[in-house]
Amino acid sequence: MAKTRKTRSAARGRTTRPLNAESRPATRTVAAARPPEGRGKYVYCIIRASRPLQFGRIGIGAEPSEVQTVNHEGIAAVFSDTPVEIFDATRENVLAHERVNEAVMRQHTVIPMSFGTVFKTRDDIVELLRGAHSAFSDVLAKIQDKLEFGLKVLWDRDVILQEIEREDEDIQRLKKEISSQKGSTYFARMQYGRLVDSALQARSERRVADIFEQLRPVSVASRANKPIGEKMIMNAAFLVARNQEGAFDTRVKEVGSQYENMTFKYTGPWPPYNFVNIRLKLERAK
Repeated sequence: MAKTRKTRSAARGRTTRPLNAESRPATRTVAAARPPEGRGKYVYCIIRASRPLQFGRIGIGAEPSEVQTVNHEGIAAVFSDTPVEIFDATRENVLAHERVNEAVMRQHTVIPMSFGTVFKTRDDIVELLRGAHSAFSDVLAKIQDKLEFGLKVLWDRDVILQEIEREDEDIQRLKKEISSQKGSTYFARMQYGRLVDSALQARSERRVADIFEQLRPVSVASRANKPIGEKMIMNAAFLVARNQEGAFDTRVKEVGSQYENMTFKYTGPWPPYNFVNIRLKLERAK
């Protein structure tokens, strides 16, 4: 049986599930307060909102400021005041960026902005919302009440190779030929290597295709990303309806139980980073 673990990635080092209702930070509707314009505006995400909202002092930076919204015709940018600077992608800064997105997405559908998106003024943000209003509205409608989950599948290559050697007669024959030959085994070893690589690739593709197929009924969309390292055979993202989160969780565990010598690393929920593709011309604050 495969090992199935649902966690945040090690770099993020945080819990997996949203907080329960009692522990969620309250979203407050407030009058449109205007902070001093001498600071930059760090934008985390775009949401639907008809009135100004505040999410608490959870923003990026050494002294987190209030996270709030700038609104324009039914959509809003979630931002906090920050120095006008380029933010380094340190662990602390990236975690702060994601912390805000995760807090907001508990009650809203979010379009996550890229890390380090800073504007000079509120008016600049309003101009973004005005210029990309149609695109934002279209994407928000498509991802309404949907979350992203990540799934990485790893296997023990040596163990899988032993399975293949037991099952494939040509590979068995070549292995015996190599071990019994007294002279040069160069060509036999070359042929053996090609057969092994081909068998590993075919087995990997079959298993990945089967996992995608079994998760299709409980997901809205999926995306295959490039695996990292020799052990990883699958690096995927799934878009899941909020009301299907439990069903998706159960299905991942069921699929994992079908495979021996494989590890399923399951993360989320996340904002739909892999399923939002809006090309915006953003000028960084200088």
